[in-house]
Amino acid sequence: MPFNNIISRPDAAATIPEDVVAEVIQAAAAESAALSLFRQVNMGTKVSTLPVLSALAQAYFVAGDTGLKQTTEQAWQGVTLEAEEIAAIVPVPEAVVDDSAIDIWTEVQQGLAEAVGHALDAAVFMGTSKPATWAAALVPAAITAGNVVEAGTATVPEGGVVGDIDAALDLVEADGFDATGVAAKRALRGRLRRARDAEGQRLADLSAGTVEGLPVTYVGGGVFDATTLAVVGDFSLAVLGVRADMTFKLLDQAVITDDTGAIIYNLP
Repeated sequence: MPFNNIISRPDAAATIPEDVVAEVIQAAAAESAALSLFRQVNMGTKVSTLPVLSALAQAYFVAGDTGLKQTTEQAWQGVTLEAEEIAAIVPVPEAVVDDSAIDIWTEVQQGLAEAVGHALDAAVFMGTSKPATWAAALVPAAITAGNVVEAGTATVPEGGVVGDIDAALDLVEADGFDATGVAAKRALRGRLRRARDAEGQRLADLSAGTVEGLPVTYVGGGVFDATTLAVVGDFSLAVLGVRADMTFKLLDQAVITDDTGAIIYNLP
């Protein structure tokens, strides 16, 4: 007799309501800088391979009317994307739900969506709790590459914090790329507000949400560490694989244990 049968994801695929899936993706996107800035690729399976151009075609001048045309090639290499699950359990006593004046379930969904965005940004930018299957996080990789500008380096006549951002943009452009955006702590907003040129004129228009013409996306609190103020780069080259299967499940009959097997909550 079988003892290991389960209702698997394919078995229950038809039961996942599409409106809930779309709602979660939109809520997480609103809270996640990575989902807002990066180019997204929909993954049909846990592991997907993305072809990336690794060798560019070259063209040559032809020597006169009878000159020979040379050959060239393009090459691609595969970059592997591996999806990892982000999840959380929110225990709520039924008495609390019954007595609450608000829609607890709706609030829980929004809170979990924000938590997903926060966990994703922390892993992508800083490497916090990053799955081992993922590539290096952006900030540690930039530090390793030496692509770092210390905030406060530029003097007031040099633009202050805007001058620091300009120096970071110089590093991006020196590597042959054009920056498409800025991911920053909200603390940057105040520094931009106070940035002035030598005549006392503001250097940043916060109402436009840009600095040096680049959109600024503010990262949730606690994602960046104490030494990181902002990240600039060509985010069109940052690829984030997304499996659009995020769902909520409401359980009223379950047992929650810790990692040692000790029972924490017995819902029945």
